[in-house]
Amino acid sequence: MSGIRLFDFTQKINYKNELFSGFAVAMTMIPESLSFAILAGFPPLMGVYAAFIMGLITSILGGRPGMISGGAGSTTIVLIALMQKSGLEYVFAAIVLAGLIQLFIGIMKWGKFICLVPKSVMYGFVNGLAIVIFMAQIHQFKINVDGHSQWMHGNELWLMMTLVILTILVVWIFPKITKKFPPTLVAIFAVFAIVYIFHIPTKTVGDIASVAGGFPPFHIPKISFNWQSLQLIFPYSLVMACVGLTEGLLTLNVVDEITASKGNSNRECIAQGIANMTNGFFYGMGGCSMIAQTLVNLNSGSRARLSGIIASLTILIIILVGAPFISKVPMAALTGVMIMVAIETFEWTSFKIIGKMPFADIFIGILVALITVLFSNLALAVLIGVILSALVFAWQNAKKIRVSSFINTSNEKKYTISGPLFFGSTMAFLEAFTIESDPVSIIIDFKSSRIADMSGIDAIQNILNKYASVNKEVHLLNLDDESRLVLEKSGVLITLSN
Repeated sequence: MSGIRLFDFTQKINYKNELFSGFAVAMTMIPESLSFAILAGFPPLMGVYAAFIMGLITSILGGRPGMISGGAGSTTIVLIALMQKSGLEYVFAAIVLAGLIQLFIGIMKWGKFICLVPKSVMYGFVNGLAIVIFMAQIHQFKINVDGHSQWMHGNELWLMMTLVILTILVVWIFPKITKKFPPTLVAIFAVFAIVYIFHIPTKTVGDIASVAGGFPPFHIPKISFNWQSLQLIFPYSLVMACVGLTEGLLTLNVVDEITASKGNSNRECIAQGIANMTNGFFYGMGGCSMIAQTLVNLNSGSRARLSGIIASLTILIIILVGAPFISKVPMAALTGVMIMVAIETFEWTSFKIIGKMPFADIFIGILVALITVLFSNLALAVLIGVILSALVFAWQNAKKIRVSSFINTSNEKKYTISGPLFFGSTMAFLEAFTIESDPVSIIIDFKSSRIADMSGIDAIQNILNKYASVNKEVHLLNLDDESRLVLEKSGVLITLSN
């Protein structure tokens, strides 16, 4: 971590915005973390501990100010099967190992590869995530009756809907009146006051689970430290690490665009790794960046690290002494805030580019969004999007290769290559040569081409062998330094022409 400054003391901080933003983030993070922990079959406090630990460490050490991390559903879902198969102690060990993997990726500076994610995939990721956030709020209209979840009905449903709409209106209208206070926090307190003063019976945070507890306890996972245990937890740890970093680095890109500034992807990998390792030793369920809470933070005016620290410390205080208060916060207020986050997250401008952008880009963006919504697997959606984008790029470049030829006055046949020679274009390249009818001396001019990969090398070797088999000589002309080095390293014997 040498050379990394934890804080930029030259940055002008709006302490009021940071304070209120931190409170707003804490209010929205607690019920979400509780829900994810319960979904995975973990003790509810594991989710809240993760919110505190992830939020604090990544706010201090993370790749950029303004980002919020916590106990996220995308990483928690990965661990459900391990929890059911081997129990909680192996889950803690897997979280520690996932953190080590993320730390290694950050130290190796592999976070830069996030730049390979195309814009179409980013649009699909953000739009799919906005839909997922919105759909998750629909489940807040369910209540637990005798251990079974069922939809609200009658007055209870109408009260919940009225309070949600009221929250949305406050978040939407309040900034038009004044921007001195975060509209999300104002909406939460306004609805809380109405429910408390008028004794309105409605679903609260306390109906999900209790958040009362002590400071996260230290413990070493009680597993057998042997090869069999490593084989068991490694696949879960690897997937968790990759899912967490994918969501984290994409969130970092989104924040970069919103704030018109540049974050540090490798530093974010290191921070997530340290935070997840700490989770495994302090009873947390691990996690990653949370784009919904990040947008709550940014929309509340935060641009520094302080809000994330305040949010984390607020969560800790609530765990220790504030559980009776937070348990009375209406879920309608938090649901309304998150619905507004979903609306503001969605890239509405993506509708305007339909018909203006290449069909492949539009298709990939829609596909990524659909996979995100249907499977709630951001890493899978992004991976498929990147692979498809790469295939489209390869196909488009494969069509660009051109081969022209003529016989000069010295009875030499010269082939001029245009476009990159790589796996997608080798077939067209090979089909352009008329080996049997060509003269004994051949020149292949690469002035407008380059050899890009092993398939290109193999194609060159193939041509050289075929001409050699009929006692004809081939000279390669105008190879750039990179292509020449690639051929030399591969061991291909070539004759160069000036």
